[in-house]
Amino acid sequence: MKSIVIILSVLLSISLMSCGSKEEKKKEGFSYEQKSKPESTAPAKLKTVLPSERVDLTNKGIGPITSIEINTEVSQEMALKGEDIYKKMCTACHRPTKKFIGPAPLNILERRTPEWVMNMILNPEEMLQKDPLAKDLLAEFNGAPMANQNLTQEEARAVLEYFRTLK
Repeated sequence: MKSIVIILSVLLSISLMSCGSKEEKKKEGFSYEQKSKPESTAPAKLKTVLPSERVDLTNKGIGPITSIEINTEVSQEMALKGEDIYKKMCTACHRPTKKFIGPAPLNILERRTPEWVMNMILNPEEMLQKDPLAKDLLAEFNGAPMANQNLTQEEARAVLEYFRTLK
């Protein structure tokens, strides 16, 4: 019986010691909440403009078109012909208003010169080799090169006129 009293006394002493007044560090448990990140003093990164969104109204590209005049009014007859050509030859890779395999022609003349657009249609191989913007577009669109559809200058001009109608 004496040994039981001693054992109980030891256990009681140990339990009282473990409940001491020392402050213990609270261990961090698992939480689903996202921890807040410390504020960074590094400067904010500048937003990179994609080549398809870049504006370059000076580059005329590389190819047969060095100068082109565009009337202020859209030629509906030419635009209809261009739309027909576009639907037959271009929709495998391009959508009029959104990116697909290639860039969308929506508002293209706000970002590129008419000469650049026509040279890209008529001379895509050389443009992709030598024109810096065409090279950047090739990289943006995962190395999918623009196919040469062997259009005439008149057909390319009609497609350009169709692009002017896209809203």
